[in-house]
Formats: sequence, structure tokens, C-alpha cells
Amino acid sequence: MAEALAVERDKARFRDEKAKLQRAYCTTFRFWRTCRFKPCRNARACKGDPDACLKRGVGAVSRDAQWEARQKILDATPADVGAPERAARECLPCDL
Repeated sequence: MAEALAVERDKARFRDEKAKLQRAYCTTFRFWRTCRFKPCRNARACKGDPDACLKRGVGAVSRDAQWEARQKILDATPADVGAPERAARECLPCDL
């Protein structure tokens, strides 16, 4: 029972971190420039649905640019970050 709760908690932490990363990648790759959602353009950052935005735009971003963005995130990751968060951060943008 306790193990099942721990697994669900870790899944939720992974999903939360994934959403944060998707939004960060959308902002990093400046997808807000062509976004139809006005709050994104006004904020010059992703303010809409980061999952849809990343899926729509990541194909136009070179693999090298994706790799560099991922490396910057990994370099900024604290050593004591939890396993679910680290697992999400190790994914390339095209894998989220």
C-alpha cells in the first residue's frame, strides 16, 4: 500500500516537472513569437499549453539546439534534486 502511494507520488512529481520543463523549452526556443495565444506574445514566454506548443514547434529546432538547451538545464540542476525531477530533466525536448 505504501509502495503504491510512493509510486503515484513520484509519477505526479515527474508530470509536474515535465510541465515546467516544457514551458521552459517553449520559452527558450522562443515559440511565443509565432504563438496564436496573445498572453504568450505579450509576456514573451509560454503562458498557454506547453505540451501542445512544444509538440508543434520542436520539429523546427535542430537536435544540437535541443541538446544545448538540455545541457543548460542539467548544469543548473541542484545535486540534491529528486529522482523523478532528474529523470524529467534528462529527457530531450523532443522526448517530452
